[in-house]
Amino acid sequence: MQTKLEKEVRFLKAYAAIATLACAVFLLTAFTMQKGKQRFSEIDVERINVVEKDGSTRLVISNNERSPGLLERGKPFGSQSGGGRAGLIFYNDEGTENGGLIFSGKKENGKVTAVGSLTFDQYEQDQTIALQYIDDSGKRRAGLAITEYPTDISSMQLDQKWKALQQMPDGPAKNEERQRLGQYSQKLRMYAGRARNGASLVQLADGEGRPRLQLVVDPAGNARIEFLDEKGKVTQQVPEAAKKAP
Repeated sequence: MQTKLEKEVRFLKAYAAIATLACAVFLLTAFTMQKGKQRFSEIDVERINVVEKDGSTRLVISNNERSPGLLERGKPFGSQSGGGRAGLIFYNDEGTENGGLIFSGKKENGKVTAVGSLTFDQYEQDQTIALQYIDDSGKRRAGLAITEYPTDISSMQLDQKWKALQQMPDGPAKNEERQRLGQYSQKLRMYAGRARNGASLVQLADGEGRPRLQLVVDPAGNARIEFLDEKGKVTQQVPEAAKKAP
């Protein structure tokens, strides 16, 4: 005859087996459901990563704090501090950041800083098309900018070269390298929008990023067309500027 203790032990074993089976069924069901289409009425989240089947990132939707750092071909570079750009960051087929939609805005000590930006990046470079609003303590601009970057060096490679430059001892060699790297700077080719001085502006530049033609309507409503030389000096204006009295 079984003792009371033996009966209790047998009962606990049976209970444990049933509980384990129930947990397994629950986990399997939950795993299966995750593969299917889910619907939520509302969800609070700090970051969402949209990935391909191989795990490569194609889109990150995040708040300010969890915004991703820079990526090129899936590898991080730059400061990797992240943050500062709540919104959407897009990546190309090779895992390189290639554009974004970001927003920010606040007032501190009576001064406003705000940004709204939709950008498309040049291949392995920075934003070549940018539709932006920027307010920096009252210095506002809003418009469309087209910018060119070099095609023979990537953002990561350029970042590495600038970091190497900082490690060089001061002297002619460092100055020469700094000048050489300067040739890789961005070149603004076209801008259309509100300039920081309040004027409406359409500006076209040459291959070196030097403004050569401008359509301007100043805040007072005066309109003009300006032709500029390579040093930025106005060589011709329509209508002609009024001559100052002697």
